[in-house]
Amino acid sequence: MALKAAMAVTGLIMVLFLLVHMYGNLKLFYGQAEFDDYAYHLRTMGQPYLPYSGGLWIIRVVLLVSVLTHIASAFTLWARSRRATGGRGGGRYQSTRARRGVQRSYSSFTMRWGGVTIALFVVYHLLHLTTDTIHPGGVSSSAYVRTVNGFEIWWVVLSYTVALIAIGFHLRHGFWAALASLGANTSRRRRRHLNALAVAVAVVITVGFLVPPYTVLFGGITA
Repeated sequence: MALKAAMAVTGLIMVLFLLVHMYGNLKLFYGQAEFDDYAYHLRTMGQPYLPYSGGLWIIRVVLLVSVLTHIASAFTLWARSRRATGGRGGGRYQSTRARRGVQRSYSSFTMRWGGVTIALFVVYHLLHLTTDTIHPGGVSSSAYVRTVNGFEIWWVVLSYTVALIAIGFHLRHGFWAALASLGANTSRRRRRHLNALAVAVAVVITVGFLVPPYTVLFGGITA
């Protein structure tokens, strides 16, 4: 139970981060000054009590601990299941629609590989828009210009699309599983509500993140 609770709590922390990050990305629609000001204030929040970028580094550390805890818990639970069932997997999702005892919704079936895809994308995303190590759209001191120039390239947008679809499926199942692990799945009515909420969160985050790059790609936002 402790590992499932750890996965649930860390997953919800990451969902909260995604919602805030999505809100920040949507500031692209307000223009360069607004977006760059937002990027600047991320590094100055908490001053003078915190050093420059201090607040941002606290958020990064919390996210890193959450990600590592989430992955470690998931791997440990998977390994235990494999050992306990001789490599066949568990049957806790058995139902009239899954008589073999294994849940086969697409989102749950792709959780593991979706997680790998997301991890690889996060590395690419950080190298592109955080450290400016790679810059397919060109080098710039402006976060707005780097972002817009990058999204003007079709394969950059395609990579974001693939990653966001993986995130959407991961969220669809993971958000429901997190709330269920924390005790919210207590009746058929609540199960329906959890399913609807999980779908809504997955759709809002996926669409919210994809709107800016596609708007840039089709000329709605320019640097």
